[in-house]
Amino acid sequence: MNKELRQAFQHELITAKVLYLEGDFDNCFLHLERAHILGQSYVFRHTLSHWWMLKVGFKTGDKKEVLGQVMRIFASIIFSRIWVPKGNTGGANVNPFRPMPIPDDLRKLLRD
Repeated sequence: MNKELRQAFQHELITAKVLYLEGDFDNCFLHLERAHILGQSYVFRHTLSHWWMLKVGFKTGDKKEVLGQVMRIFASIIFSRIWVPKGNTGGANVNPFRPMPIPDDLRKLLRD
């Protein structure tokens, strides 16, 4: 992971953590989705984004999200280095195998 990509991932994750502590779980999740897009090809970062999504699922009482994230945590450990659906936002509300459009500001970071 190059420096620029690592910094962008860290920015999204830190922003998400602050929003989590403030109880703003909707906006927290949006930043976790962006972190997921940036980190999904890297086992630790991919798994970390799903861990925080799981925490949000618990905090909001979203059983579908909790179950989906538990499954995705295991998958992220196994598949991150093999294959990931580029642009997938990682939430339980999307098919885990579906590639998705990458936001323009993130696409330039993922070109390498």
